[in-house]
Amino acid sequence: MNPHNVKRYTQFLLLILAGGAIYPLIYLRQNYETAILHEFLISKEQLNDLYSYLGVIYVATYIPSGWLADRINPKLLISFSLFAVATLGFWFSTFPTYDELVYIFVGWGLAAGLTFWASLLKGVKILANPDEQGRFFGILDGGRGLVEALLASCAIFIFKYFVDGNSRLALHNVVLLYVCMAALIACMIALFLPAGIKNNTDNHRKSATTNFSDFLVLLSNKSVWLMAFVIFSGYQLFWATYDFSSYLQSAYGVTEFAAASLIVAKLWTRPVAAIAAGFLADKFSKDRLLAFFMLGAVGGLLLFVFGPRDLAVNFLLGLVIFIGTMTYAVRGIYWSLLDNCHVPVKNIGMAIGLISIIGYLPDIWLPKLNKWLIIHFDGDTASQLYFSYIALCGVLGVIAATRFKPLPARKGNGKVADTSYAT
Repeated sequence: MNPHNVKRYTQFLLLILAGGAIYPLIYLRQNYETAILHEFLISKEQLNDLYSYLGVIYVATYIPSGWLADRINPKLLISFSLFAVATLGFWFSTFPTYDELVYIFVGWGLAAGLTFWASLLKGVKILANPDEQGRFFGILDGGRGLVEALLASCAIFIFKYFVDGNSRLALHNVVLLYVCMAALIACMIALFLPAGIKNNTDNHRKSATTNFSDFLVLLSNKSVWLMAFVIFSGYQLFWATYDFSSYLQSAYGVTEFAAASLIVAKLWTRPVAAIAAGFLADKFSKDRLLAFFMLGAVGGLLLFVFGPRDLAVNFLLGLVIFIGTMTYAVRGIYWSLLDNCHVPVKNIGMAIGLISIIGYLPDIWLPKLNKWLIIHFDGDTASQLYFSYIALCGVLGVIAATRFKPLPARKGNGKVADTSYAT
């Protein structure tokens, strides 16, 4: 294999590990929401508030995150983020009060948003050649999913081993597993990721006037706005799966362990779905594929919510896996649309920040919506309204994806001088 490609793939692997280790702890509710509510002595409304605070921090820091990614060594930003998440996770494992949890979630938002997100995506964008954008972003999401699935499988065995005797101890050990892995991968990034990104088109001494001019150019790029809305819609379909565990228990009567097991099975679809979608995106139309996958996710979600309540566990498993496959395929390729927007490499971080502000607004909006519905409707009706809203957004996303038209390429506009990290 070409030594240059070996170098690129090694760097890419480190980024995948970082992406797979940082978020599972923050979104532990996906598998253990019931246990979290019980052991932390908080209500579901309070838990939704915490995730809403997290979303506010994300949205507030996406553009600054892009600015940092264009100027500061990704090695420093990514390793710091993982260490910060692990440290706050250790505090989380002590079952602090709700007021302390607010500080933890704000800290997680800063670590995973301000110093991490744009650095990760910019690194992948630069490492991938123009004809590899789909597969690289698909492998990124699929690889992250593989890391998360492996950790989740270990966690569910730990939880099952301890839960009969002490649910609090079981959850504590699960949290520590994620803390240790985040810290371990932070060390790997600090030791083995090269110093920075070679990019001859970057100018780290740009004036404030030039920065503002670049930002205005991005604002006038229609493809950037349309891509942001596609992500906004697709991300909400993925967000719906965070509430699958509690809905399986309340609507279908499955046990807490069985619900967690179904969700872990769903996590294992992510590597296959995202990577396969990435390779398909390099061969076929990205926008049409996105529309197809989003439409499939909408159909599966509606069946999950409004289907008969006496469904067999095996059918539920198949349905959850189908929805997971569709949503992970969407996540695997929607960032590959960035290459079609023809953003100059020097402004990739800024573009990622702008798109992320819109695309990930559901981090703020959905927890608040969920809380409001829970307060004003009974549990089953609230869930049905919540999932129906997300399905409607998914339909709008399908329409947006089919209308996405890449801008005509401009000579030299986005050419990368050296698609590798500096040694």
